[in-house]
Amino acid sequence: MRVIGLIGGMSWESSSEYYRIVNEVTRARLGPLYSAKSLMYPVNFHEIEAMQRSGRWDEAAAVLIDAAGRLERGGAACLVLCTNTMHKLAEEVQSATRLPLLHIADATAKQIKARGIRKVGLLGTAFTVEQDFYKGRLAKRFGLEVVVPETSKQQLVHRIIYDELCQGKVLPESKVYYTEIMDGLIDDGAEGIILGCTEIMLLVGQTESRVPVFDTTRIHAEAAVDFALEDLYVN
Repeated sequence: MRVIGLIGGMSWESSSEYYRIVNEVTRARLGPLYSAKSLMYPVNFHEIEAMQRSGRWDEAAAVLIDAAGRLERGGAACLVLCTNTMHKLAEEVQSATRLPLLHIADATAKQIKARGIRKVGLLGTAFTVEQDFYKGRLAKRFGLEVVVPETSKQQLVHRIIYDELCQGKVLPESKVYYTEIMDGLIDDGAEGIILGCTEIMLLVGQTESRVPVFDTTRIHAEAAVDFALEDLYVN
């Protein structure tokens, strides 16, 4: 089994979910006492969030590149950036390492396409939803039409991610807000919903949606296991 290199800490609440899922999936595929070969290097999200907020993306890229180098030297065979938002810097990280970076949007889009869905709603941080690095990749590479919440609702989604979910707070009233926002995206024609922030799966899932939900945390973690076990299936 190849070693999965996880760049975590954004936030550690969702990074712990990555660790759990990669091990659960490995056990399900290989046997009851198996666990995944993995390395995780968590960054300090307090520092990353300040860089995001002030637009210091070059500094943030340097932090992620340093983490990638540490994982590469430690024996990782791939890189898994345990966050949607910081895939804004995926190309910078990929260009600084010889390891393949398993892109979260690509793994998610493949599952959406496999379901025959063409129009999806996207929930995520303001960076992910408002900028083009994520939506544009889904559209240009996979032909998906992406709908997002209106500005006031997007601000609510963003606040709940940073002020609650990243801090381990899962509140019933926030689940209601997210469910209403998801319903609005469906009313706007979304045939599926992308949980485009790795913490959102802590709050809502398939039971809160009338259409298929695509949990990027689980999808990304499963893609990492696919890569890690690829040699076993080939040989």
